[in-house]
Amino acid sequence: MNVRDSEVICGLLTTIPACRPGRDYRLTTNPDEADIVIFNTCSVRQHAEDKVWSEIGRFAKLKQGKGQSPGGTVKKVKNLGDSPQKAGTVPIIGVIGCMAQNYAEEIFKRAPRVDFVVGPSDIHKIPAIINKLSLARPALYAAKIWETDSQIRPEEIYHTGFYQDKEHAFIVISEGCSNFCSYCLVPYVRGPLHNRNHRDILKEIQEAVDKGITQFTLLGQNVNAYQYEGVNFVRLVRLVNLVKGLKGFSFITSHPKDTSIDLFKAIVDCDKLKKYLHLPVQAGSDRILELMNRGYTRKFYLDLAQNYRKIVKGGLLTTDIIVGFTTEAEKDFRETFDLVNNMEFDSAYIFKYSPRPHTEAQKLKDDVTKEEKERRHKVILELQKGISKKKGIKFK
Repeated sequence: MNVRDSEVICGLLTTIPACRPGRDYRLTTNPDEADIVIFNTCSVRQHAEDKVWSEIGRFAKLKQGKGQSPGGTVKKVKNLGDSPQKAGTVPIIGVIGCMAQNYAEEIFKRAPRVDFVVGPSDIHKIPAIINKLSLARPALYAAKIWETDSQIRPEEIYHTGFYQDKEHAFIVISEGCSNFCSYCLVPYVRGPLHNRNHRDILKEIQEAVDKGITQFTLLGQNVNAYQYEGVNFVRLVRLVNLVKGLKGFSFITSHPKDTSIDLFKAIVDCDKLKKYLHLPVQAGSDRILELMNRGYTRKFYLDLAQNYRKIVKGGLLTTDIIVGFTTEAEKDFRETFDLVNNMEFDSAYIFKYSPRPHTEAQKLKDDVTKEEKERRHKVILELQKGISKKKGIKFK
């Protein structure tokens, strides 16, 4: 999702003239020559946030070295005027994405040299914000801009034609999530589920095909919940399969409670759809699954996964697992271990639980020690590596 959001922003800045009046923005792989540095952030785990704070600090030192004082008034600025005087060579620093939505103006207190903060639903405003900061009078350069109020992105941002890969494209079919898993911050930072019009999705795919891109991944926090004017996800998959010029596509991520037998049949029927399903289980203990508010039981998941393998012959099956969730006892962990051992996933993403702000799980005591989380992570990781090796799959 963040890769696609970054592409959207690059497209707005480099391909839409109206977004950059009098400017010619280009991407650079050399941070030292950048006039603008934008951090697109994730808040799913604490480790991801820690890395961002560290990187911001590194660029802030660069910024100070170019002459900006560490101070500055923090005030929301909607219109800084159109003064022709540029701010100079000191890089503008922006923080966008989930951390921006989560912390908003608090980011300026922790990182005073950040100039703007923009939430996931406000990324269409970034070109105008940069223009304001670039044209601002020196006396106003230290003013801060933050935008975290929008609910829905304008559809046109997905049609800039900018894709990092010239053969593959990510296509967002839905934004946000309404599941409210107890450990997950996504509904709080990306908002409730919003489904794009299926006609716009198909139009974006066709536009990319016309540019020579033939491989696609449909994206959503829960693709199976897609529903727009009578078109559900299974119907959307079948429509995508009919796009002329498209050679192959897949989708992520599926939520078990919304995954259906009809989807498995569509995977079989659609010749361009990869025979692959990412189906996050998160835990093998019913008690933990209930605490996580996942909406299914261990048996439900096992039956669903077995039906997938029965219907989609030879189809790949991967998953997500969280170890060390609040109150997870050794018995709960062993149930997760046994599920992984019995299911023999082709691959798995394994995470150590970390409490996230605003979530229901944060209200519960994080009583599994760091050492125990690391041990359980290592045990499951080694188990999955052995399974993947046995299947001849390179485990990442």
